[in-house]
Amino acid sequence: MSGVLLAVDGGNAKTDLALVAADGTVLALVRGPGCSPHEHGVEGALDRIGALLIEAGADGAVAHAELLLAGVDFPAEVEALQRRAEERGWAERVEVANDTFAVLRAGTERGWGVAVVCGAGINCLGLGPDGRQVRFPALGQITGDWGGGQDVGAAGVWAAARSQDGRGPKTPLELLVPAHFGLDTPLQLAEAVHGRAISERRLVELAPLVLATAAVDDVAAGIVERLVAEVVAFVRVALERIGEVDEPADVVLGGGLMQARDPRLLAGIEAGLAALGIPHALRVVDAPPVVGAALRALDTIGAAPSAHARLRDALASDERLVEVLHG
Repeated sequence: MSGVLLAVDGGNAKTDLALVAADGTVLALVRGPGCSPHEHGVEGALDRIGALLIEAGADGAVAHAELLLAGVDFPAEVEALQRRAEERGWAERVEVANDTFAVLRAGTERGWGVAVVCGAGINCLGLGPDGRQVRFPALGQITGDWGGGQDVGAAGVWAAARSQDGRGPKTPLELLVPAHFGLDTPLQLAEAVHGRAISERRLVELAPLVLATAAVDDVAAGIVERLVAEVVAFVRVALERIGEVDEPADVVLGGGLMQARDPRLLAGIEAGLAALGIPHALRVVDAPPVVGAALRALDTIGAAPSAHARLRDALASDERLVEVLHG
């Protein structure tokens, strides 16, 4: 398959794999379960990608493979995954990196800036115009992270429980949070989670509810303000470490929490960056991350701007991607 490019966005919940021609034409697009090495190990993650590659109809090695995966956080993890991916013989060249690179590339044509991703967890990437990288391990509390959908949802549960027993201020979350799971009280929810009748992972479902309630409730608004502060801190530190640049940096926001475009959240981030005097251009990226992976592959071969435009047009949004997936 000389000249064909392989692009993979591998998340915790799903994996998108695209075969792309040098002119940006999407030759095949398939979706499968998540392939994070943290969840499935290096070989398990690659096995899942390999199964999708077969489903996509790949015939022989492609020219370049861009594998951007969640759960690839430390240099040793990148090196191990890249080495084993190269041994699989899928491509003449292989590039492995964290999936934040896909979000940043999908959100800017300049190829540099800062990406903050708020999905189930939170992560950030800074990339300077000179190629300098700023990374964060994004391993949760043990690396100082707070702010993904799981954290926001759990904060809503915390506030609801304290509203019920009097340790905290009253909040509508006291009723709204358990009602989401068909329950009446936060205590019933606590018992259900403790007894594993409800998976703790499902708390991520509460994040949109917390954001919506913030419009009418100070407690929920405080949770959103904490998320704003975390995003602003990521951007500040990333740009400080990149160093002085000649023009405002693109700040790309990705992931489900950001794509919902909550007005309070986005206005807070904009105001926080402005208060710090950080020149920037803030944008929310709607293009699915596999677009960023494919664009990086096109960058590698020096593809023409028309190829980038053709690819973006084919997979302009998650809705468009689903349309292509299902024909």
